[in-house]
Amino acid sequence: MKKLLLAIIAFSGAMACFAQDSTVSDKADTIRIGGMVIIKKAGKNEGGKDNGNVTITRDSRRKSSNVSTNWWIVDLGFTNLNDKTNYSSAEAMAFAPGFDKDKLELKTTKSVNVNVWFFMQKLNMVKHVLNLKYGLGLELNNYRFDNEQVRLTKNPTTISLDPTLAGVKKNKLAADYITVPMMLNLNFTPGRNKGFGLSGGVSAGYLYSARQKIKNNDNKSKVHDDFELRKWKLSYIGELNLGPVKLYGSYALKSMWEKGLDQTPYNVGIRLSSW
Repeated sequence: MKKLLLAIIAFSGAMACFAQDSTVSDKADTIRIGGMVIIKKAGKNEGGKDNGNVTITRDSRRKSSNVSTNWWIVDLGFTNLNDKTNYSSAEAMAFAPGFDKDKLELKTTKSVNVNVWFFMQKLNMVKHVLNLKYGLGLELNNYRFDNEQVRLTKNPTTISLDPTLAGVKKNKLAADYITVPMMLNLNFTPGRNKGFGLSGGVSAGYLYSARQKIKNNDNKSKVHDDFELRKWKLSYIGELNLGPVKLYGSYALKSMWEKGLDQTPYNVGIRLSSW
């Protein structure tokens, strides 16, 4: 008797759930099970027998996840320096004797920035319109000197002009950081991967590798050192989503050097990302 009573209660509960999750009309019956929608359209043949059609689709009304993840994002852009150094100061003359702003200019089109983000996540804060966006990745900067005679030495670090480097094919300073970005995101078209919006915030990067690379014909030389570059790089960052086109930019809060020079790095470019 107890088993029969339990069976009746279970059957009644199942029918109640079915009634709550179903929409019945003269035209069609609709049943939603998880992410599926089963629709049976009413209809009879000439003999009066049931001849309805059944279709199964995904439930388009399912809510978007509050946390979405984008893996392996790549940035391709250019890097440069805002040089505010007072080259007549004692500190600048000790660090880079005989230099001025023109002698440390970069080749604009050949100074490149490449970022590889292992992941970025977007956390819904207000109806998927306001989101918190954060991630982890590598920020790779190549500063290509316009004057190919620039040489960096270490112990102690100084910058000088070396006439033996005249005519070399490539002379650059590379500075690579492991970086964590944190931004507030405004998504004007929630629910679309390639929508419209903008983001702004800050990033913190730690210098894990720096080197000067000089190439002349088949001869290459690399000198690895931090060259008095700041270990930590804090930057203002921004992102602009224009449908399928995504742009990014960053501007450091301080000079990239610990001493001697006042050069603030900035990057701009295009972001290859699914959202």
